[in-house]
Amino acid sequence: MIAIDEADRARVDAAIGAALERLTRRSAPLGDGPGALADAAAAAGADGKRLRPALVVAAFRAFGGDPDPALWDVAAAFELLHTGFVVHDDLIDRDLERRGAPNVAGRFRTRARALGATADDAATVGDAAAVLAGDLLLFEATRLIATAEIPGDVRARLFAVLDDAILVSAAGELADVENAARADVPDTDELLGAAHDKTAVYSFEAPLVAGAILAGASPAAQRDLAAAAADLGLAFQLVDDLIGTFGSRRQAGRDPGADLREAKRTPLIGLARRSGSWPEVSSALAVAHTGPIAVRRAQRELERSGAREDLVALIHEGLRRARIRAASPDVPDDAAALLADIAAAIERRIP
Repeated sequence: MIAIDEADRARVDAAIGAALERLTRRSAPLGDGPGALADAAAAAGADGKRLRPALVVAAFRAFGGDPDPALWDVAAAFELLHTGFVVHDDLIDRDLERRGAPNVAGRFRTRARALGATADDAATVGDAAAVLAGDLLLFEATRLIATAEIPGDVRARLFAVLDDAILVSAAGELADVENAARADVPDTDELLGAAHDKTAVYSFEAPLVAGAILAGASPAAQRDLAAAAADLGLAFQLVDDLIGTFGSRRQAGRDPGADLREAKRTPLIGLARRSGSWPEVSSALAVAHTGPIAVRRAQRELERSGAREDLVALIHEGLRRARIRAASPDVPDDAAALLADIAAAIERRIP
């Protein structure tokens, strides 16, 4: 979505690699199990799109930051934060694979079965490993900021950003799970709030503001940046919801209509509930898990309800607000251009 040059990407990758290598090195003497756990955590953090560290670096550059070795550790921290959340999210969703390969829980289920565990016991081991690997990654993200060579007041502001990112994301994840368990469909505003809290703060607002803090941006600029980033983050998540419902296999990276088969309660469903077509939509959603024909029917009913059109309108409105905030006189031209580029990239993802 946001490209950083090859030299910056290499420095980010090196910082992430050093943190993960430290984890595996320190775990190895503790025994085979801890070593395998560290290896699984490191595998979860390998590669990836590096969106969040790219935003840290891009914001730092846009606000005129001078070259600073601490930048790479802070950028790496936000990638490891994301990786820890992903490991925990896979556990919550009961997924055993990530990007076509066994994830932490999948690895440890296989490991437990090889040691003679029953299927139930192997599942317990896999779940425990996912909790622990996610915890290790979250701590490693915190450690990188704690040990970065930065002034104490800057570190305190970065920790405040990290604190908000973790707390708000946890609240959003919990709301998402509770919404899925409810007998009724929650109000659209509740679903929008959960979508924002689950993704926008830690994926957009926190890394962008962290980069601006490191560059010495003014408090006023940080406030405008945070507000624009919140709008961008919500728009990004809403586009993800559209892709999960209507996107192609290439866009979604999985079977089309996966969100419908999994009965996810997204703002799209909340908008459909407000329409006069809700009985038809609800009937189609109830059987969407049965196969591709049922998925296509649910897609058609959602289209007819106007929910897709309404959600696209919400996305465009959020991007419009972000562009207005980016035009604040407190935001430097380069930072405004960065926010405009992010908004355009989000628009291009709309299926």
